[in-house]
Amino acid sequence: MNQSTSLVLGSGGARGIAHIGVIHELEKRGYKIRAITGCSVGSLIGGFYCAGKLDVFEEWVCNLSEWDVVRFLDISLTARDGIVKGDLIMDTLRDLIGDKQIEDLPIPLTAIATDIVNRKEVWLSKGSLFDAMRASMAIPGVFTPKKINGQVLVDGGLLDPLPSAPATSDGTDLTIAVSLSGRDMKEPYGPNPPEQPLSKIGRYRKSIDTFLDRVQDTLGMETESKQHEERELGLTDIMLGMFDTMQGAIERYRLAAYPPDVLIEIPNNICQTHEIYKARALVAAGRYWAAEALERQTTGVE
Repeated sequence: MNQSTSLVLGSGGARGIAHIGVIHELEKRGYKIRAITGCSVGSLIGGFYCAGKLDVFEEWVCNLSEWDVVRFLDISLTARDGIVKGDLIMDTLRDLIGDKQIEDLPIPLTAIATDIVNRKEVWLSKGSLFDAMRASMAIPGVFTPKKINGQVLVDGGLLDPLPSAPATSDGTDLTIAVSLSGRDMKEPYGPNPPEQPLSKIGRYRKSIDTFLDRVQDTLGMETESKQHEERELGLTDIMLGMFDTMQGAIERYRLAAYPPDVLIEIPNNICQTHEIYKARALVAAGRYWAAEALERQTTGVE
């Protein structure tokens, strides 16, 4: 298999770490990735791959603990446009590969963001790689927006969580898209799932949600915690769950308009949005579901 391939990497929080496994499986089978379009976490994984540093990122993310994820929250008590600045994690990522310009990457990258003021999709294919990734991942209300060239940019998943349209002009043999909004599966990690890390801060979750509620109060964003003494879902669960639900609906319409040659679907129930510390298992799952989709494509079995 020597077909030149445009790879489309979708939005979906921690599920996006499965993109790494998908890329490994494609390379194993001889697909030649010549261009990547990414949205949110897809732009992050795509950016590292296009820069030739995916192995560096994989080693880092696979060694993160649950406490590391909490530390990287980087809570902002003053900004009114998001409760997480994202500076800590982005500074760390910058240290991993240094400052790079998108136009200098050996493989072309297009990162998708949303201009929240002008209400339009923005394709970032030049300029600072980190600024583009930061803008593409800025979930509204959670991460503070990123300003680029006078535009106030937030997560591209707001309008296009699986951006196949830019890939239509790449001039490659085929387009492979990776959706992170696949249907729930009984075995989301496959029939032989790897061992999962045990949660060490689960009993502190209520305290964390209470703290975030207080942060929201400080920012002038009212929550329901004042009306209900107990609740089943925390603030972060509700906000991120809402965003995931919206993206899944939009994605289905986008796929109908711009269907890829191959669609690889990662089950939506494989992990929660913030569970980055499950990286090793997520990479393995990405390889499994990529292999499943590619085998179906080869045999013609749906």
